[in-house]
Amino acid sequence: MEPSTYPEPDVRLARLAGAVGLSVTWPPTEEFLDCLAERTGLHTHDLLLVADLPVPETAWLFDETAGASSSLVSCSLALPVSGRQLLRTRARGMTAPAGMLAPWEPRPYEQYPPGFGSLLLRMLALRNLNWSGTAKAMCLMSGVCKAASTIGAVGRGAKPLDAEMLDGFAAVLGVPVAVLAGLTGVRPTPGSRELTPEVVDTAALIWEIRHLTCDQENQLTEYAEVLGRE
Repeated sequence: MEPSTYPEPDVRLARLAGAVGLSVTWPPTEEFLDCLAERTGLHTHDLLLVADLPVPETAWLFDETAGASSSLVSCSLALPVSGRQLLRTRARGMTAPAGMLAPWEPRPYEQYPPGFGSLLLRMLALRNLNWSGTAKAMCLMSGVCKAASTIGAVGRGAKPLDAEMLDGFAAVLGVPVAVLAGLTGVRPTPGSRELTPEVVDTAALIWEIRHLTCDQENQLTEYAEVLGRE
């Protein structure tokens, strides 16, 4: 079950640091955040959310009709390591045309109360994933298949963050379950396993395409399908 209290930012950051054997520095320095990102697998922008520090405005620029599609996620998961590397290289080389991205404006139902569920959903929002996109990616990447409304309920605190959901969030974020368990205090399931390379690479791809347009993501999916046939 999710702890009933949501600790202060310094405690949250200390939990993350403790999960990977680091001593927390508060207020956090850029060097500390870089080190913590490397150790946990989270990105610096994720850690800024954990610490309640400002995230650069450019991080919230998206094409809201985009977001990692089920087709792209499925293709990435099915590719061999060489194909996944080529796909990620292609993604890193793409830039959205000027004026095609707009600042993300949370809808009323995406304005959550403080809590670990809302923190994880805001991390996913940084990846241009809404409830539906998260649910689809989570099912494909972890086998944890939940309705989009259930994802939203976790963000609103209406449904507790449990061990099964923790497995799902860890897969989409591409971080070890132990890292999220250390942050949230939710005990992982006994059967929780390390993330497979294809899941880690696909999570990295989701991060890399967050600022692309829907058309660019369609192009990437077509490229992934070609790679899958080679």
